[in-house]
Amino acid sequence: MKNWTKRISAALLCGTLLCGGWTQTAFAGAKDMRAVWIATVYSSDYPSALNDAEAQKQEFIDKLDKIKAMGMNAVAVQVRPKGDAFYESGLNPWSEVLTGTQGQYPGYDTMAFMIEETHKRGMEFHAWMNPYRITTSGTDLTELSADNMARKHPDWILSYNGAMYYNPAKEEVKQYICDSVEEIVKNYDVDAIHFDDYFYPSNYPLPEGEGRDGAEASVRLGHVNDLVRRVHETVHDTKSAVQFGISPMGIWKNDTSDPTGSATKGTEGYYSVFGDAKTWVENGWVDYIVPQIYWEQGNQYADYETLVKWWSDVVRGSGVKLYIGQGIYKDVVAKEIADELAVNEKYDVSGSFFFSLRDLLGNRQGCSDVLKTYYAGADTNSTQNNAAEQPARPVEIERKRAYAARAKVTVNGKNVDFEVYTIDDYTYFKLRDIAGAVNGTEKQFDTVWNEETASIDLIRGTAYAAPGTSGVGAYGDAAAVTSTAKLFCDGQQRNVSAFTINDYTYFKLRDIAKLLDMGVTWDEGTATIGLDTSVGYEQ
Repeated sequence: MKNWTKRISAALLCGTLLCGGWTQTAFAGAKDMRAVWIATVYSSDYPSALNDAEAQKQEFIDKLDKIKAMGMNAVAVQVRPKGDAFYESGLNPWSEVLTGTQGQYPGYDTMAFMIEETHKRGMEFHAWMNPYRITTSGTDLTELSADNMARKHPDWILSYNGAMYYNPAKEEVKQYICDSVEEIVKNYDVDAIHFDDYFYPSNYPLPEGEGRDGAEASVRLGHVNDLVRRVHETVHDTKSAVQFGISPMGIWKNDTSDPTGSATKGTEGYYSVFGDAKTWVENGWVDYIVPQIYWEQGNQYADYETLVKWWSDVVRGSGVKLYIGQGIYKDVVAKEIADELAVNEKYDVSGSFFFSLRDLLGNRQGCSDVLKTYYAGADTNSTQNNAAEQPARPVEIERKRAYAARAKVTVNGKNVDFEVYTIDDYTYFKLRDIAGAVNGTEKQFDTVWNEETASIDLIRGTAYAAPGTSGVGAYGDAAAVTSTAKLFCDGQQRNVSAFTINDYTYFKLRDIAKLLDMGVTWDEGTATIGLDTSVGYEQ
């Protein structure tokens, strides 16, 4: 990748980026990984239509063509988001994302179609699987399809924070996951099996009196390591050419926890989800590793280059390929993606995975233009000439520290838990959590992400289609950056303060209450915020 340094520098200088068409010859010669994650949980990236096979097919083709034109050469599609399947399976029910009903046949083999279209374009298809997740919220087994393994084997389940997971400590669970992997590799022409960073539920509590380096923690690490080793063996025993890769949290351990860790101060995958990624690499249990280094350069808690260098040192001599997970869903990262790719060139990095597809298609902070220029190898001189003609004015981004807090909130007198953050003495709420809390009331609303306009549409009077609140302080203190996503209420753009924190957009509660014309009260004695959907908003 060294020969791209000058092109990156040119991309940094340019304002409006021009590039030629991407040719099959140039694409075929590309050796670095240029992948995009396509998330299907909550229909985040795909599909937007339910129970419409032709619409789903056309949507996938359209999105595939767009990312191919940007120079991408691989997709990681979430084909098992919640213990379900986008493919013909004897072990996992058809995903409800396709039809709205888990277990219902969508009318076509979705993954077989995706693989065919991806390979037609000379691109790799990585089957992205969440090994343990059963639900994102909800613990009612009767809501699962009758053929769901969790419903058949409730003793396999671990419940935490209102959601269900397969218990990593169960031997039956390990075998079931390995069998699910084998089924895909045996029956489909996938290029890789891909796991993300969900292992044990985040911060799943240890027994009373146990420390994070104690006996139980060691047992949990051992169970996850055992699964990773066995999945790797399963993949290669079934088809030796298929790869197995994992995208762990960007920080293994901080050096304050372990001298061999990185010089960072962020959440550690080793302790929060019992993911010992360093051991996976050192033992060759993965063919590639994609740490999610979703921070910007100079971040005081997790500097981008510091982490890239650390991971490069980890993979050196292991035979494991290092790709970087690039968090272009954050404005501050999308804005500096050219700089980050230049950093990658300095170390043993074999390519990138970009999250998320909607931000790539929405050209957040011009990142798609930069990537297109980078990958297509636009002529440096023409790029600089164009920059001189139309200088760009970058969007001003403000970065703040967001503090996880527990807010006392009642909705029509009923206590409701929210994951909230405090920034500059203001409390910020996740929009979907507010939607879930007032669902079924006079002030209910739905939220829709419009990738074409990079905007959130708030639709009043419509029932909220996704699950509600997601718990308190799930991530702990975090970095917050000014969100550039536009907010529309009933089709009219509204100017409100918002920050992006951990891939979600957070708003001031009073701003949303004002849009909904919903009553808000403050009880200083009990420090409680009250929402009353039966009355209007008062300043």
